[in-house]
Amino acid sequence: MPHADPAHSTLTTAAIADASLRVGVLARTAPANLVPLLPGATFSGPAAPVTHLGSVDVILQTIDDAPEGAVVVVDNGGRDDEACVGDLMVLEALSAGMSGMVVWGRHRDTAQLRQIGLPLHSLGAFPFGPRRVPPAAAPMPVAVLGGTIVTPGDYLFGDDDGILVLAPDRLDEVVEAALAIQATETAQAERMRAGTSLRTQLDFAAYRARQASAPTLTLRRHLAESGGAIEV
Repeated sequence: MPHADPAHSTLTTAAIADASLRVGVLARTAPANLVPLLPGATFSGPAAPVTHLGSVDVILQTIDDAPEGAVVVVDNGGRDDEACVGDLMVLEALSAGMSGMVVWGRHRDTAQLRQIGLPLHSLGAFPFGPRRVPPAAAPMPVAVLGGTIVTPGDYLFGDDDGILVLAPDRLDEVVEAALAIQATETAQAERMRAGTSLRTQLDFAAYRARQASAPTLTLRRHLAESGGAIEV
């Protein structure tokens, strides 16, 4: 399992998504209805997935076995009739050094979770915990978020825009491209705030002049040929 890298915490999922397209790496997306409890909170780290069976013991064992900085991913089948994590479980994850938690299901103890402060994405809140009798079984170290399978070898990035899941084999390549993209766009935004419009930075007038005689010319190709940069 890869380990968490503090440098990854500065990356947005938008930059990771653009970088994955640039280098030709599949970045899997978790369902959009997994929403963050804490707006503005970000996380990244290796996946520590588990299928919830109705009892907290499998989640505790997953936390116990996970490396510091991991993201605990709990698959509760997308159930709407119970919450499978609450304040004690999230506080335990924070105390163990986890970087975040993703729950394909619902949480409870919302007010306490906001105080705890660990980034958490779920399907929302529900007051009851599990009321079923859990089977006696060993933890299953896999989670399925909708149709997205998460295994212990995967790496997760999450923020207000959603959650991305990447395999580890070309993770460094995607991260390197994402850092470059983010640096470029940050510099462009700073120049815009200082008074230089994006159209000026991209020499948009020249692009329009070229396109007038070459209607199939795209902005992406124009920028590539002129040395400009933007993710479009």
